[in-house]
Amino acid sequence: MFVVSAEIQIKKGSEDEFKNWISESNVELSKFDGFVRRRLLETRSGKHVILVEFENQAKFEAMHKTQEHFRIQSKGHSLMDVLPKPTFYEVVSQ
Repeated sequence: MFVVSAEIQIKKGSEDEFKNWISESNVELSKFDGFVRRRLLETRSGKHVILVEFENQAKFEAMHKTQEHFRIQSKGHSLMDVLPKPTFYEVVSQ
């Protein structure tokens, strides 16, 4: 399993629109081979992280090269103050 976590800063006042974008774009992302899930997490202090899971890194990278992903990502970035800071992981034990 390949996992990406990305710290994000949602523009003030765009929180509801961002949550809707996550839900709507997850429907589109679920069509990609290897997609497992994507979730928006919020700390008790109000910070946000997106957590993405794919079967493997190759399928994640293939999705990232598509026009569909570019369109989805562009919309998400327009709702953020700064670009996400991703960290990549391989699940090594369950």
